[in-house]
Amino acid sequence: MRSIAIVALLLVTGAAGAQELAGTLKKVKESGTLTLGIRETSVPFSYLDEKQNAIGYSIDLCEKVVEAVKAELRMPDLKVRRIPVVSQTRIPLVANGTVDLECGSTTNTLTRQKQVDFSHVTFIGGTRLLVKTKSGIKDVEDLKGRTISVSQGTTNERAIKALSDKLNLGIKVLNVKDHGEGFLVLESGRVEANVSDDIQLLGLRSKARNPADYLVTGRLLSYEPFGLMLRRNDADFKLVVNRTLSGLMRSGEIEKIYAKWFEPLGAPLSPMLRTAFEIQALPE
Repeated sequence: MRSIAIVALLLVTGAAGAQELAGTLKKVKESGTLTLGIRETSVPFSYLDEKQNAIGYSIDLCEKVVEAVKAELRMPDLKVRRIPVVSQTRIPLVANGTVDLECGSTTNTLTRQKQVDFSHVTFIGGTRLLVKTKSGIKDVEDLKGRTISVSQGTTNERAIKALSDKLNLGIKVLNVKDHGEGFLVLESGRVEANVSDDIQLLGLRSKARNPADYLVTGRLLSYEPFGLMLRRNDADFKLVVNRTLSGLMRSGEIEKIYAKWFEPLGAPLSPMLRTAFEIQALPE
């Protein structure tokens, strides 16, 4: 009888231990706050509207995750804190625990996975050029000896520098803090092209005073699979994030969210991204 009691106690203790929170979920439960990292000028993923509220495709996806975290922790009144990040700060702020989930336009790379982790793929794009329509620039070879702007610390910067070296183009690089500044230096004539992900260039063009004055041009210079960024070695929180995204992919709701933000830019859902959604629509 004593042996049965001991076994029963061990089973109960084990079940209680299995339910203990860890990582981000524990941090959020104890603090009562989930912290999102947002971008201020990454159109149409994460940017500020006229009232300085964060909006965009990635923001909508993160809001779905917020609802899932509230349900998981049984905290309907969970507070959500939003802090701005830029290319240079987004990875350190996630890695050091300041930001719990980055809702921007970050490419998932193997090098970055040494420091942080990523959700399912939420978007697929590539590096291209934004130029003035009258510039005559059609592709990267036309930039020989010219100056471009690119956000520092991005995969776009790495791609354009590598190609410039490979083709001996001697492209001069002006590093900027974010996409908005990259466009401003193009608009003012300080550079002759802004280099970034194709969809973000379309977003910048759409916000210009006269969009017809600008052209997104050139072949794709890189492959850029985006994801929501979170901390490494945090399986429970990653499961909440990916379960949310898989649900949106199974129901088709993610395609409606995509259409809301991208179709006005003339960027319908690509066959590659549709396939990615189908593959990641994991069953419960």
